[in-house]
Order: sequence, then structure tokens, then C-alpha cells
Amino acid sequence: MQTERTLIEELKHQFSNGGMTMKLIFVNLIVFVFIALIKSFGRLMLGDIQVEILNALFTLDTSFSGFIVKPWGLFTSIFAHFDFFHLFFNMLMLYFAGRAFEQVFNRSRLLYTYILGGVIGGIFEMIAHEIFPIFEGIQTVVVGASGSTMAIFIALAFHKPNLKVEILPGFSFRLMILAAFFLIKDLLAIATPDHTAHFAHIGGAVLGIISVQNIHSESNFITLIQRYMKSIVAFFRKLFGKRQPTFTIKQGGSGRGGVMTDEEYNYEVKQRQQKVDQILDKIAKSGYESLSKAEKDFLFNHSKNGK
Repeated sequence: MQTERTLIEELKHQFSNGGMTMKLIFVNLIVFVFIALIKSFGRLMLGDIQVEILNALFTLDTSFSGFIVKPWGLFTSIFAHFDFFHLFFNMLMLYFAGRAFEQVFNRSRLLYTYILGGVIGGIFEMIAHEIFPIFEGIQTVVVGASGSTMAIFIALAFHKPNLKVEILPGFSFRLMILAAFFLIKDLLAIATPDHTAHFAHIGGAVLGIISVQNIHSESNFITLIQRYMKSIVAFFRKLFGKRQPTFTIKQGGSGRGGVMTDEEYNYEVKQRQQKVDQILDKIAKSGYESLSKAEKDFLFNHSKNGK
């Protein structure tokens, strides 16, 4: 008989078994709740300064001078939402597009596409505010996962253009048709003052298209970024991780001098242990006095120094 899960157990189950899509949704939800709490209770202690704090932590300033002051906004903004419906529609798209994406690709690629799509989208928005006169003198901040979700959706659409999705019962559309609709909608609205970061959407879409070019090649953009990131992580693990001890070979060693490698050290330890076992077997059969002076010295040094 299957037992019903409590709310906490169900949330844990979804987080653990829902793939990268659910993990990203959970992160966005947690950040939204944190922001909501600050907005709800922060005014009691912080007054109007709470808005400045939230903007400093979670928004991307589209001006170059603002970005220099808080560059982390390029990353934190893609996980933050200040409005419930903004969060709802972004997470709805992430849920459907992300689950399909993971079935076609994998969770690691989804994570990289989400992050890079959001970052590239933010960069597009910043560039647009720097070069187009319509934005001159307007101080704008960007927040939300729209660029990230657009990157995932467009990547999936360009890789599987004929994949059909059912929007309503009985109404299904090819994925490329939907992708074209969203792209055209943003392109037509880029100069509209509707408080929507259309250039961030377009930047995310560009990343999505690039990410599936030469998908099975080592030169694929996402594959290259993944490889570089693995190299960086491996470097820091080697730099700060736990290392096996090494020692200088003395007389009676291999005769090469210098520092032993990990392989040489492990081999040396194995050989010494085998010799210790042989000596202990000899003691068990014939007694301690049956050992030669060299065997007694070896056993003594081993018990004293662990070598």
C-alpha cells in the first residue's frame, strides 16, 4: 500500500527526483520568497532603503557605470522575480521547456543553457541601452529568468523543430512555429515602453540557437564551456583538495632520488605491507627469535614510523 507524502516530503521528493528543471524552479521560488519577505517585513526596520538593498542584490543595472558597481547582478538577476505573475509565467515555460530539454539532452546542458542564456540576455540588454538613443537618460534595471527560459525553449525548438506540443486539448503546434511567434513578438516590441526586457529575450534566443550548432562536435559552444569549467574545477580541487603524502626517497629506495609520485607511493606502501605480513607469518610459525637481524630492524622501524 502506497503511503501519502507530507508536503515537506513531497517537496524533497520533487527536488531530488525532478531533474535539473525542478532544481532551477526551486531556486527561483526560494529567491522569490526571500525577496517577498524582505519586501513585507523589511519596511518595518529598513524603511524605503529595502528597495535599494533588493535592487543592489538582485537586479542588473543596464547602465555601464551601474554594472561596474554591482556586476554580480548579471548572475543574480536571472534567479530573481519581484512580481508573482512574472515568476509564474517564467516558471511555467521553464517547466514545460526544461522537462522536454532534459529528455532530448541532459541536466548538465540544461543548467549551462539556463545560466548562459540569462547572462547573454543581460549583456544584450546592456548593449542596447548603451547604443540606442531611445534609452538615453533612462535608468533601467533588469530582473527575471525570461532570457534563460527563452534560451532553453529556442535551443529545443531549433534542435527539434518538428516536435509538436499541445497548447490546448485538440490544438497542437510545431515547436518551431511557437518559437517564431515569440521571436517575432519580441522583435516587434523592442522599442515599446512596456517595461519588458525584450533585448534580454533576444539575447537568450541567440544563445539558444548557437548552443545547438554542431551539437555533436567538440567545438559546440556549450560543450566548450563545460570542458573549460571542468578544467577550472579540477584545478582548484587539486590546489585546495586533500593530497596524498609524498616523501623524499632515501638510501635503500628506488635509487632515483627526488619526490615520489602517488603511484610510486602507493606501490611502496603495498610492498612494505606484504613484507610485514610475511614477517608476522614467520613469527606465528617459528617465533620471534627465528627472525634475522634485518627482519627485526624492519619490523621495529615499521612499528615506530609507520613505514
